[in-house]
Amino acid sequence: MHAQPHVAVVGATGAVGVEMMKSLERRRFPLRELTLLASARSVGKTFEFQGKTIAVKELKPDSFAGVDIALFSAGGSVSREFAPVAARAGCVVIDNSSAFRMDDSVPLVVPEINASDVRSHKGIIANPNCTTAIALMAIYPLHKAFFCKRIFASSYQAVSGTGAKAIEELRRQVDQIVHGQPVTKEVYPHQIAFNVLPHIDSFLPSGYTKEEMKMENEGRKIMHHPTFRASVTCVRVPVYRAHSIAVSAEFEKPVTLDAARAALAQAPGLDVVDDPANKVYPMPLFTAEKDNCEVGRLRLDCALDNGLCFWVSGDQLVKGAALNAVQIAEELLKP
Repeated sequence: MHAQPHVAVVGATGAVGVEMMKSLERRRFPLRELTLLASARSVGKTFEFQGKTIAVKELKPDSFAGVDIALFSAGGSVSREFAPVAARAGCVVIDNSSAFRMDDSVPLVVPEINASDVRSHKGIIANPNCTTAIALMAIYPLHKAFFCKRIFASSYQAVSGTGAKAIEELRRQVDQIVHGQPVTKEVYPHQIAFNVLPHIDSFLPSGYTKEEMKMENEGRKIMHHPTFRASVTCVRVPVYRAHSIAVSAEFEKPVTLDAARAALAQAPGLDVVDDPANKVYPMPLFTAEKDNCEVGRLRLDCALDNGLCFWVSGDQLVKGAALNAVQIAEELLKP
């Protein structure tokens, strides 16, 4: 890998694509050139990057000549079509879609947990589901300390996880309700303003949704923990940005609050924000646009043996997507 790689962002005009550029710039990623790629309708849009103006080009099969690393965030169908093309051109793809996550030949990486898996790539590396990544930032340090058998969790997922149109839908509906107008909906099957939807992604025959099963399936792969079990309910809430997850985790070894705190305090990329007496706990309002995730509301679970309850918040566009991809790219540059 070139010490100063040529980087491409695929899906550059989307919420995650824009965040990828911000992460590259904020972390002073040592790139020599940045190419922005998107669909034909976005061609000519411009973005400022490190004091330069860069115009978006159309994504085509020949777009990857001379590119070293491509950060993909343009959806599963685009990834399935173009990621193998990019890899064949000698480019390493870091893909934010679900297309390759469960492919045995593709590493699925959260650098704070399994950075060494990056080394086994065959041209494509997968970024995990945003809710899974944020939850695992707290689950994994506890798993290392006490061995996590299973979790029960509920997610509180922001509308920006669905994209820019969903953010606009929430804004519009709040405005409509405040002004006594009829509520219109396009993105979600029900009103999202002043409501919560226990429905993210499509339903499976089991009654769980695809999103809910990602926590177990991706968690097993990332943590190298094939017996990990997760029963999750994923809920869309009327929050613009940053996801939260309430977790009850059961461990093999006895857990104390002091030992749990110590394990979490040492975890990279995670801040312990836990002082309920002073009304201090993680909230999406304060984790939005932050690199680190936050964990709080720590307590021994009163319904599980060796159980711990906690609450995690993190920005799903940052650690849940763009930042994680850039951190993987940083791993690729390490000797």
